[in-house]
Amino acid sequence: MEDLYKEGKVRAIGVANFQPDRLIDLIINNEIVPAINQIETHPFHQQTETQKFLQENNVQIESWGPFAEGKNNMFQNELLISIAQKYDKSVARVILRWLTQRGVIVIPKSLRKERIVENFNIFDFELSAEDMEAIVSLDTKKSLFFDHRDPEMVKWLGNRKLDV
Repeated sequence: MEDLYKEGKVRAIGVANFQPDRLIDLIINNEIVPAINQIETHPFHQQTETQKFLQENNVQIESWGPFAEGKNNMFQNELLISIAQKYDKSVARVILRWLTQRGVIVIPKSLRKERIVENFNIFDFELSAEDMEAIVSLDTKKSLFFDHRDPEMVKWLGNRKLDV
């Protein structure tokens, strides 16, 4: 990837699911610092410490799973619903706006055209500092999917990629 970058064939190098210890290992053992790290980031797993680490190392955070696939009844969460009602927006738009205001790049997945359009329309409002802080209270500080540091999970994921 570094050779491709130096040759101008790629404009950036990105990684996914790199925890700070693995990312700093990559940084100190290579010439090019990744431009982006895509990690699970949503109201229930906010990754604030990791985001701070990434900022300190000039790596942009990008959310994968900004809606956590609806886990923890995200779209029925009373706090998120109350904030959405306050701004006359959907819970999805509040979540995307919250991430964007935090400086997190977000590319939500949707198969429905109307939701794709809705997901783009998050720049016509701004969440107050109080609402931003209220959402912080939802952080469980753990993945809703799996632990990327669990050796068995890493082995399973690695073997799964080989099957593709």
